[in-house]
Amino acid sequence: MESYIITLFSVVATEVIGILGIFFLLGFVLAKIQKETNKHYTQTIGWRGIYITAWIGTPVHEFGHIFFAKIFRHKIDEVSLFNPNPETGGLGYVHHSHNKHSFYQNLGNFFIGAAPMIFGAITLVAFLFLLVPNAQDVLAPLQGGDTRIVSLFTSILLAIGKLFSFQNLGSGTFWLFLYVSFCISSHMAPSPQDRKNMWRGAVWFFGLLVIINSILLLVQIDPTQYISTIFKSLSIVLTIFLYALIISITHYFASFLLIIVPKRVYQKHLKQHFTDETRPLK
Repeated sequence: MESYIITLFSVVATEVIGILGIFFLLGFVLAKIQKETNKHYTQTIGWRGIYITAWIGTPVHEFGHIFFAKIFRHKIDEVSLFNPNPETGGLGYVHHSHNKHSFYQNLGNFFIGAAPMIFGAITLVAFLFLLVPNAQDVLAPLQGGDTRIVSLFTSILLAIGKLFSFQNLGSGTFWLFLYVSFCISSHMAPSPQDRKNMWRGAVWFFGLLVIINSILLLVQIDPTQYISTIFKSLSIVLTIFLYALIISITHYFASFLLIIVPKRVYQKHLKQHFTDETRPLK
């Protein structure tokens, strides 16, 4: 019995970290990058500066919620794809309700909360193949399946190099893609309320894994033989998420170079100008 419990705990822990960990870790990183990127706009242009990306990014974010709410049979009560509110900081919303006694609908809370990441990342890849000539080459370095930090970092650098190739830089559709991608990546991180829904659904997801693995162990089927298959399937998800992360990081540095740096140069020049004017003549 003790061996059974230890094996069950080990298998479930591996699956939870490997599956749910991807979503929560990426959601945390994307939220931090998104927050700092949006600061670049608000500190220079004001709160309305977010509109530059939000008019595309927010509807995509909300469509993600709608899509997964429908899949998990939640009732959609009210939708606003783009309704900026300076007082609350909200840009749009999807209000939905569900049957609290339904396992399936409770489980759906996780995916509905994570929907902006999933739907946004898939939309980014769709635009990549639609507008960028060497789309397959860009994704190729991310498909190695090696999850070591050094290998992932190397893969990301290779993918960025492919994305900003001379061939792409000379293509008009590439620059359109870059703008649309910046819009989507700036608003694909789950909001605080989305993250709460993810945690609610994660509890039910954990319960589902416990039930499935308990049954497999009881009928003497080793669940570990399926873990490698699950993780191989997740490599596709990881590839798409890594690509979304690349776009988010690129947008952060682009906004810094194109918005923050010019502002600081201007402020420095202005300060120097007034200093020269007020300096006493000798």
